[in-house]
Amino acid sequence: MRILITGVTGFIGSHIAAALERDGEHELFGLERYVTGRYVLGGERTMKTLFCDVRDAFAVRRVVREVQPEAVIHLAAISAVSYSYDHPNEVLEANVLGTVNLAESCLREVAHFRQFLFASTSETFGNGPLPKTEETKQYPNSPYSVSKKAAEDYVLYMRDAYGFPCTVLRPFNTYGRKDNTHFVVERCIVQMLKSDKVKLGDATPLRDLLYVEDHVSAYLSCIANPKALGQVFNVATGRGTTIRELIEILAGITNFRGELVWDAIPRRPLDIQELIGDSSKAERVLAWRPEFGLEEGLARTVDHWRRKLGTSAVSAAH
Repeated sequence: MRILITGVTGFIGSHIAAALERDGEHELFGLERYVTGRYVLGGERTMKTLFCDVRDAFAVRRVVREVQPEAVIHLAAISAVSYSYDHPNEVLEANVLGTVNLAESCLREVAHFRQFLFASTSETFGNGPLPKTEETKQYPNSPYSVSKKAAEDYVLYMRDAYGFPCTVLRPFNTYGRKDNTHFVVERCIVQMLKSDKVKLGDATPLRDLLYVEDHVSAYLSCIANPKALGQVFNVATGRGTTIRELIEILAGITNFRGELVWDAIPRRPLDIQELIGDSSKAERVLAWRPEFGLEEGLARTVDHWRRKLGTSAVSAAH
């Protein structure tokens, strides 16, 4: 199958691309937004790379017309919730218009298009009853989650209006990043490994934490799967962990004995207090279930950052 992956250099995109390359059964194309300097020291590329900004409808249509993908895995987005509060226009343009441009191009430029796999997010649920099922009412409460809800609605509108072959995934909070320290798990790990003080925000939010390999396997279970077409799936573990509990687990794994500074990070204008998912539909329809427990996933993530930072012991333990 000819597959176009957007956001292929991102956290999830790079993992999915690597998995599909190892599989060797598909002809892969990566869509990127050109960033000056990114490519001088970058790794080797085995798939064909195309460049355009998904906000540019004409450029997107030209790429889709050229590639003629049978499937698209649409991961390109501005995904940091905190960033979205200060940059709502940028986030809405990239996440909503980018999705509209890509989906419409697939509909109108590819005669035998087979699947549009869209990365939504559990953030669209906002606050409300737990656990979140696919039918739970959504209350997006940030520019990021509003943008993802709008994009999701548009893709599902195209399904109903044109029989557009879409699949929507709502992954819950994923960790296991190899480079980015903007998110809570990786940020805390790096602080614990490098210093004797960890600056934290609110200790009380409850989250469903998903290891990256399980996130990726959910996408792989959908690709070219007729049971996935027209469906929305939660991707979650069903286990709730408070930020305080998360930090205690990480402190144990890293042997951190330093100071924890709570409420050192400003709170968001709105935040989701509790977010736990029900992924029984994915298990029933896709035969997908998470394979990594929280402690194992966190230990793997800590091991990666130890190697990356070149340290085998926690400085705070000295």
